[in-house]
Amino acid sequence: MLPPGPRAPGLIQIAEWIVRPIELLERCQRRFGDVFTFRAPGVGAFVIVADPGLIKEVFAADPDVLLAGAGNATLLEPMLGRHSLLTLDGAEHLRQRRLLLPAFRGERMQEYATVMREIADASLDTWPLDRPFALHPMMQSITLDVILRTVFGVGAAECADLRRGLVELLEIASNPWLLFPGMVGLDPFRVPWLRITKLKRQVDDALYKMIADRRRRPTDTSDVLTMMLAARDDAGGAMTDVEVRDELVTLLLAGHETTATSLAWTFDRLLAHPPVLAKLREELAVGRDEYLDAVIRETLRVRPIIPLIGRHVARPFQLGSWTLPVGTRVSPSIYLAARRADAYPDPERFVPERWLGVKPDPFTWLPFGGGIRRCIGMAFALFEMRTVVQQVVTRCDMRLADGPARVVRRGITLAPSGGTRVVLTRRATRPSSRAA
Repeated sequence: MLPPGPRAPGLIQIAEWIVRPIELLERCQRRFGDVFTFRAPGVGAFVIVADPGLIKEVFAADPDVLLAGAGNATLLEPMLGRHSLLTLDGAEHLRQRRLLLPAFRGERMQEYATVMREIADASLDTWPLDRPFALHPMMQSITLDVILRTVFGVGAAECADLRRGLVELLEIASNPWLLFPGMVGLDPFRVPWLRITKLKRQVDDALYKMIADRRRRPTDTSDVLTMMLAARDDAGGAMTDVEVRDELVTLLLAGHETTATSLAWTFDRLLAHPPVLAKLREELAVGRDEYLDAVIRETLRVRPIIPLIGRHVARPFQLGSWTLPVGTRVSPSIYLAARRADAYPDPERFVPERWLGVKPDPFTWLPFGGGIRRCIGMAFALFEMRTVVQQVVTRCDMRLADGPARVVRRGITLAPSGGTRVVLTRRATRPSSRAA
């Protein structure tokens, strides 16, 4: 017996999940409590969990019983590939994670700092003054250029075709209805006339060419691709071209779109709360960054960009008083867990101060997942957010053009409506320019 849930036909539940995910989650929690079940024809039952104690049970479970890779594969494998860190399980996942981990260790962040600041400043110099524009595309441009530079060690001009293909691929993939085939057990890329299928092939061709060129002419640079090609597992084996391709696509797509959306939400929250923005400026002016970290953590709490974490039940699993059968999906809710009043008093309010001197709870603050499958790029993403927010807040004055954004579906993410439309009212020159 599964936990209770809505009785609407499965196709109706899928449609509402695609169009109004937040409203659906909140309504079901009010009606059924912290554990409830969605049903999707072709895929099966999704058990949604918002109780921290039960979320802890999910994260502590045997990874051979609750499969994270299989839980992600339905939606992500058609784009990212079978060898992506996000779609692997077991020994394969552990091997890939160990091979990739050196590129994302915390001590490497300072090596990326200069690149991040340079790219952010160059973008800021192009933003229009005194007229509305969407901030989300600007953040996408910054984060894509950062990931291209850190992954390949070259600027955007040197991989312009790849960049164009990725931008167009992401724009098409942002259509939330592309989730529908995966949620009924179909592969959207098996429709050959779709533009997205052709674009994916073009991006793959460009990546395989870059991999082949780098293998023929190795470099002594410290970019991620060089480190991936040089990495060896315990048996001395290297990653295959297909494995490298899948991890590159994961980094290029998931690793930049998610951060860009979180940045757009950060500025939406800051501009909607002028006292918070003023305090942040004061703290940054005297070289203190604890409040900056608090602003980012609070943004990721109130506006998580992914609503759920997926696990596939490979063997019967006891979750509280329920025994989940094989084939069920169990999904801790990032969104609902972060809105618990017992964990976050007045949870709907944007209050960065709640994080001062406080470490995130691993079972209610889940923007990067949890347990042994926590996002390998967490340190990189947080460092990039801190760097970009600091550059923008220090150099620019902005206001919201249309008021605070609503949460809308953008592909698998929850994005700000209108892309966070703002008006830039002041832009200072770069510090280096003033010094000159």
